[in-house]
Amino acid sequence: MHGGSSVHFYGVRGSTPCDGPGIARYGGNTSCAVLEVAGHVPIVLDLGTGLRNYGQDLVEAGLDEHYRGIVLLTHLHWDHIQGLPFFAPLASDDSRLEVYGPAQSDGPLGDVFAGVMRPPYFPIRPCDLPADIRFHGVGHDTFCVGEARVRSSWVRHTDPALGFRVDVAGTSVAYISDHGQGCGDTDLGDDHIPAEVLELCDGVDLLIHDAQHTPEEFAAKPHYGHCTVEYAVHVGREAGARQVALFHHDPLHSDAEVDRLLLSARDVSSRRGGPEVVAAQEGIDLVLRKPVETKRVVGRTGA
Repeated sequence: MHGGSSVHFYGVRGSTPCDGPGIARYGGNTSCAVLEVAGHVPIVLDLGTGLRNYGQDLVEAGLDEHYRGIVLLTHLHWDHIQGLPFFAPLASDDSRLEVYGPAQSDGPLGDVFAGVMRPPYFPIRPCDLPADIRFHGVGHDTFCVGEARVRSSWVRHTDPALGFRVDVAGTSVAYISDHGQGCGDTDLGDDHIPAEVLELCDGVDLLIHDAQHTPEEFAAKPHYGHCTVEYAVHVGREAGARQVALFHHDPLHSDAEVDRLLLSARDVSSRRGGPEVVAAQEGIDLVLRKPVETKRVVGRTGA
């Protein structure tokens, strides 16, 4: 902790965990980040395989047996949920985890989640873990968790998926891990940004955004529910975000390729008067500093 607010990245890949010397620097775990604010329970962003490493950090710090945490779960694809049964604090019957995720048409969120995490697909169910795990289905909602104000909205993806905004202690983070650019809507065009996404990202200190594809990859996979690095920068600029973290890196992208995409994104953002751009990387902390002033810049023209 830095005595303020920070985001620590534990998993930054999309689609599937992966390994190898060519991806060692950015890491191969799937989506998981933790927003830490002094005096507030941690807010975990997704339950990908990176969650296991977060649990090990808590064990080493002696904070696993009486853990209290909040999870903002974007959707139920495997790369966003596989870490849950391997999260060390859940082995303690004095730990509690509150999971806020996308409301499901097939039943309560907890029941649908348990339909994935059960035999014969997995040896245990969520209810078999000693800790108290509570699921809350949300959609286009605003709710409070402790001192934090959370907004959730549906975003374009292949299955029901949410984006989140967290305002706490004078700082703000938007988390949109899987965002389908265009999603086949030819009337609006691939660069269109839905109003609800702009509202989530409006003036945030940090926007963590899907940046899985190169333009060539997106042209071949427009229906996969992801977007290009340039589109992530476009969203950040139009929403007036102070910083954009490129996230959900493709498992086929080496460290060198992510470096190349980061340089390209920075060049695009600089030429268009956009925000600072970084590439999310396992193990790094982004410290959030309170802005000197806040200006509403949603829907700027002249991109």
